[in-house]
Amino acid sequence: MNQETRFVLAVVLMLAVLIGTNYFFAPDSPQDSLDEAPTADEVVDTSELVEDEELAEDPDTAIEVEAVDPVLPGLDVQEAIPTVEAEPAGDLPGSAGPERFVDVRGPLYEARFTTRGGRVVGFELAEFDSFARTGPVELVADPETGMLGSRLIVSGDTVDLRDVSFRVEPEGGLQLEAGGEPETLSFIYEHPDEPFAFEVAYRFDPDSYLIEVSGRVRGLERGLLLTDLGRGLAFNQAQPDQEAPNMAYVSNHVQDGVQSTHPSDVERGVLEEGPFHWAALKSRYFVVGMLPSIEPGGTEFFGGILALPVDPENDVAHVAVTQSLGAGGRFSYQFFAGPQDYQLLSSIGHDFQEVNPVGWRFIRPILRPFVGVIMWVLVSLHDVLGIGYGWVLILFGVMMRVVLFPLYHKSMRAQLRNMAVQPLLKDIQTKYKDQPEKMQKELMRLYKEHGFNPLAGCWPMLLPWPILIALFFVFQNTIELRGVPFAWLPDLSAADPLYILPVLLGISMFLMQWISLRTLEEVNPQMKMMMWFLPIFMVILFANFPSGLNLYYLTANLATLPQSWWIANERQKVQAKGPPVVSKA
Repeated sequence: MNQETRFVLAVVLMLAVLIGTNYFFAPDSPQDSLDEAPTADEVVDTSELVEDEELAEDPDTAIEVEAVDPVLPGLDVQEAIPTVEAEPAGDLPGSAGPERFVDVRGPLYEARFTTRGGRVVGFELAEFDSFARTGPVELVADPETGMLGSRLIVSGDTVDLRDVSFRVEPEGGLQLEAGGEPETLSFIYEHPDEPFAFEVAYRFDPDSYLIEVSGRVRGLERGLLLTDLGRGLAFNQAQPDQEAPNMAYVSNHVQDGVQSTHPSDVERGVLEEGPFHWAALKSRYFVVGMLPSIEPGGTEFFGGILALPVDPENDVAHVAVTQSLGAGGRFSYQFFAGPQDYQLLSSIGHDFQEVNPVGWRFIRPILRPFVGVIMWVLVSLHDVLGIGYGWVLILFGVMMRVVLFPLYHKSMRAQLRNMAVQPLLKDIQTKYKDQPEKMQKELMRLYKEHGFNPLAGCWPMLLPWPILIALFFVFQNTIELRGVPFAWLPDLSAADPLYILPVLLGISMFLMQWISLRTLEEVNPQMKMMMWFLPIFMVILFANFPSGLNLYYLTANLATLPQSWWIANERQKVQAKGPPVVSKA
């Protein structure tokens, strides 16, 4: 059972107790348009991408390229991507020699490129420590294949450039300075005997995680460029089993919206037809993605995404993105490699912040505003007051109870009013049990005279639940809370290693129920069982939830105890006073 399933079960149980307790006093009552979006045919004109007979026969998994000149002689052309394990092209005539590595060092990251294919084989984020290895977070999962390798699809054949030797300029790499001007690293391959050349340039802004990529293919005016995103992201959490469920490749289709696919669900040779706003690989806290660029040769949309399973047992899949070459064989795109910072991703556009969607699709529109507001409040309290996020969560828990106190007060008053008239309701139901129409009339009169509403005591108490649910997803992937310690807790986004918070949370839930039930004249066996069973079950469920979520919920429960005590005393007064007088019909 994964964390989301356990959380849903916990919420259902808590709501059952909340509504069940309220029900004790509440008997039954009387009764963006996408029509103009370009089609896949308008975005890219393609030919067969795969020669596998099974895939080629399926129109949903084949793309076509317009006919162009025959493939250049001298290039080692492979069969059109039957598998990502195809034989390397090897050194072509006139190649630059043995493999060399070139580094780009800046304040935000250090990227390592190889002259073999001009690929990214390492990408470290300087501001974030890896919990799985010594040093900063590493995004590249497989340095052997890396990211951003290029292939050209021409007349159904593949020109594989991922392993050819490129010339690099400048040869010594780049050293970026904070606040400095953007700098460019270029890779060039020129065929010695044929009029063919492939150039790709990476433009780095020292203060941005977004890299501008542009290039040109000479000798092939038209075709399809296939760019590798790689084989997933490297694990950087201390417990890989908790990070693995968050691994996925994500795309934003112009018509179908954001879609997320776990590597274990990838089938061989699956080609998703575009148009796409972007494609990305994500882990729990980090993401790499490709977005179209408006630079010369760029395209407004990507044409498709090719996903091939590499190691199904270890949830590894190879993902590549297609785009058609522009005029003069030009191409361009943007490459993002960095943290899943909501504000940062939002600034990129095209809903890139939805790369790690919040919650389940059916409640995402409701949860997203809550998540945005909650994160704004937490970050603002942290920055303005200069206190750690642990104290921020405690303060936030108290603030929520203070802000919601009027609603809770109204809810409890409604419960007391319902309880006061309950004996009268029972009398009416008993007296007119054989006269349903008369009973209906008397009940309606009673409701009107005493302002009785069976749901009035329930709905105000449901308002904190969207906040609790939103907080669960906040702790799932919010980069600001990653690795933040508090007291004995090493990481607010990870479980409490000593299980102190889950146990205290269970005790607080028991006290809340005990205070509420001790003043009832009659308590059915089911409610007594729940008073003991629910706290124990909640301790088990919350034991593996983020400790920050436990800290907030425990604080909120403790802040509610005085109010629960006051309501219990008021309930005793109502019971001693007896039912109100009913007017004669």
